[in-house]
Amino acid sequence: MLTFRDLVQAFRGLGLSPQRPLIVHASLSSFGEEIRGGAETLLGALLTVSGRVMAPTFTYKTMLIPEAGPENNALTYGAGKDLNQMAEFFFPDMPADPLMGVLAETLRCHPQAKRSMHPILSFAGIGLDEVIAVQTLVDPLAPIGALAALDGEVVLIGVNHTANTSIHYAETLAGRQGFVRWALTPKGVWECPGFPGCSDGFDAVAPSLEDVTRRGRIAQSEVQVIPLTSLLERVRGILEDDPLALLCARTECERCDTYRRLVVA
Repeated sequence: MLTFRDLVQAFRGLGLSPQRPLIVHASLSSFGEEIRGGAETLLGALLTVSGRVMAPTFTYKTMLIPEAGPENNALTYGAGKDLNQMAEFFFPDMPADPLMGVLAETLRCHPQAKRSMHPILSFAGIGLDEVIAVQTLVDPLAPIGALAALDGEVVLIGVNHTANTSIHYAETLAGRQGFVRWALTPKGVWECPGFPGCSDGFDAVAPSLEDVTRRGRIAQSEVQVIPLTSLLERVRGILEDDPLALLCARTECERCDTYRRLVVA
């Protein structure tokens, strides 16, 4: 069984420190053995070595599909009648989508956490109130840029770059358009621009980041640590050189297919 001390020692061995805040993506099952205290212990270890931690706490169940909308938006309008009936109002205490992982939800529930108010693409952070506060409806990924300005780092625990939300921010820096989505809120349906594309092809970036990636292993979980500024610069350069880079190979992916059509046009 992994202990708090085991985790702190491993994270310090990977160079995590109070000088660099973190955006973390984690799979607890990747450790292959139980952590004593679960996700709370993992979060506590990260806070002990860094003190400033954030994670995406996205809430996809607020989303609606309208009858009509802008072109090239990777959405089949009018196809959401049944799904729309299951949409839920966004509230600040809405749990993060299960796809975000147990650690993200644990962070959101922490008494010192601050969560942004985006009805689909919220972030939660501890010790990073000023980073969380920069998010707007039209610039939903801005907290990642603010974290980079603080020399932040990405930590991937048992997941690869398909879970790396920061790559979406690099896409915006390279000029890859976001999409428009709609969310149900107590104040009505909100139009939310800047919704990111598909991430299924993102792990292709790994070789280009190898020289700036610090790797370690905790039990059976591979941990990667990447300086955020390096990641953003590398990915931006890749996409500026090849606008089709990092798209997935799934033939039914509306978002990647939309990007391909726009590049060809």
